[in-house]
Amino acid sequence: MTDRPVLEVRDLSVSFAKKQVVHGMNFDISPGKTLALVGESGSGKSVTSLAIMRLLPENIATAQGSIKLGGRDLLKLSEAEMRRVRGGQVSMIFQEPMTSLNPVQTVGTQLAEVIRIHRGLRGQELREAVLEMLRKVRIPDPEERIKQFPHTFSGGMRQRVMIAMALACNPQVIIADEPTTALDVTVQAQTLDLLKELQRETGTAVLFITHDMGVVAEIADDVLVMRHGRVLEHGSVHEVFGNPRDPYTRSLIAAAPSLAGKLQINTVPAEPVGDLPIQIADEPILEVRNLAVRFPVHGGLLGRVKGAVHAVEDVSFSIGKGETLGLVGESGSGKSTIGKAIINLAPVHGGEIKVCGQTIDYKDPRSLAQMRRQAQMIFQDPFGSLDARQTIGSAIIEPMHVHGIETGRAAIQRMEWLMERVGLDPNRATSLPHEFSGGQRQRICIARALAMAPKLIIADEAVSALDVAIKGQIIELMIDLQKEFGVSYLFISHDMAAVERICDRVAVMYFGEIVEIGPRDEVIGRPGHAYTQRLLSAIPITHPNMRETRQHRAADTAPPRSPMKPVGYAAPAASWGRASEGHFIRQTN
Repeated sequence: MTDRPVLEVRDLSVSFAKKQVVHGMNFDISPGKTLALVGESGSGKSVTSLAIMRLLPENIATAQGSIKLGGRDLLKLSEAEMRRVRGGQVSMIFQEPMTSLNPVQTVGTQLAEVIRIHRGLRGQELREAVLEMLRKVRIPDPEERIKQFPHTFSGGMRQRVMIAMALACNPQVIIADEPTTALDVTVQAQTLDLLKELQRETGTAVLFITHDMGVVAEIADDVLVMRHGRVLEHGSVHEVFGNPRDPYTRSLIAAAPSLAGKLQINTVPAEPVGDLPIQIADEPILEVRNLAVRFPVHGGLLGRVKGAVHAVEDVSFSIGKGETLGLVGESGSGKSTIGKAIINLAPVHGGEIKVCGQTIDYKDPRSLAQMRRQAQMIFQDPFGSLDARQTIGSAIIEPMHVHGIETGRAAIQRMEWLMERVGLDPNRATSLPHEFSGGQRQRICIARALAMAPKLIIADEAVSALDVAIKGQIIELMIDLQKEFGVSYLFISHDMAAVERICDRVAVMYFGEIVEIGPRDEVIGRPGHAYTQRLLSAIPITHPNMRETRQHRAADTAPPRSPMKPVGYAAPAASWGRASEGHFIRQTN
């Protein structure tokens, strides 16, 4: 393996019209090495990657300097020459897979297109190459999934498809733009391991763009810290972590919470208790009993139902007033489906759901209206859940009008008060969503949820896509609002550090089932189920020196399970054990 850099960037500057957003970037990446490009939103990280790929918008953005790949300056190549470079020599993994995948093409077709163009494979050989890549990124049932469209995949599964596309042609350089931000820790760990394995096999260079210093500590060889388009610090990962010179770098390292090293395997045998006891608080806000959510799967010439995806299977739990229950698990485990089922965005196949003591009848509009007065949801993508043409003040007022809570001047006053409570300037009530940052948009969504004065807020990955600093602000805001309003949270997340900060109790989900539930410190500090242990062992470290000394990451060597079951399938009855007071572990049959 040569020491000559495969990618050399010199004096790279990027301007949008007259505004310069990247100032004189210089860095090299050698074969088999990983350079982590770190910084908060708006620091210029993604713009730098788009300049390398020559994907900046024409006639708006200009890039100056030189970007040499194997000695060739990419900024001087024609568009036809760049098309051969993209995908074949330089691949990119984008942060948001749903906007990168074509919604009207199957994932198999899209992956095959990349391999056919750059590797020239055809027929059965092409199909086998597609299946091999899907297996490599652990997509269950690849023979079936290649026929399906992106919207049928969970967020984590879609990102795996994007990673498979980037790896398919063995490129010289992979640019990974926040590829693990929206992934759970186990899939993130698998993704990082996959990238490291690829580097060992092929000598691929990786430019890894992230704001997560835990990920940097895991995989980087060198680190480049950016802020406001300028390089603040550049050096080896051990130098930057061991002796950070800039205060901003020190703040990034300090803001990377990790549970690595705190894990204790619970070796005490759990006392058998049979069925899971539902712990009903003195004033239960949410009670879920034996919830099942299934999605029919059609096939054959006549499109008959040939089975069902058992997204949620026999799930029970409760949340008391002012309590936060964390629902954790990897992508596709059914966490978000539970939240959507509660507010009628996913079909309830069986079970019972009570909000504030009232059983919800999902066929009765009055029952649904009453539920929506008491339960609101905050989604992962605030921009996607806000109307791009509606002012944010109108978005906050609208639920009050619909449910007859406030009208006229009173509604406006409540809207302005709510904006102040979530840290926004009421004078910006006439602004549109695109005029706000990601963290500000999430604050708008929180204000809109609070407009109904709900008893329960379902936060579905509400902080997952935010910078570390902004994430901390939103979590502190949610804690303050809980103290002020007594609201209960169902906090759905794959971010275990956020769960540790905000949750009172934690329920761990695996393939649609709860496998462990109990007090936060018990579940996170002394996990009893093998899956919970594997989930926690995948949490990133906080310093590169821990790479050698950390407990070996528990690998999942079993073949990927499929949630699809045949018609008439009935899940076996679960049996539970009690590890300590309120801490229950699902027993393996």
